[in-house]
Amino acid sequence: MSEGYCVKCKAKKPIADGVEETMKNGRKAIKGKCPTCGTVMFKILGKAAAPAAPATPTTPPPQV
Repeated sequence: MSEGYCVKCKAKKPIADGVEETMKNGRKAIKGKCPTCGTVMFKILGKAAAPAAPATPTTPPPQV
């Protein structure tokens, strides 16, 4: 269970009924409700894990 900040209660509380979502920019977030007042809580988790591109060595062109 994830913990978020409720703006209405002005306190950190566990997010009830949390659902993981992916935002338009690719970051993951959890959206749920405050267990006390029922206000929607939203917590941004971080960027989605993208596969790393293989590194290609760069060599300068030969001098003629």
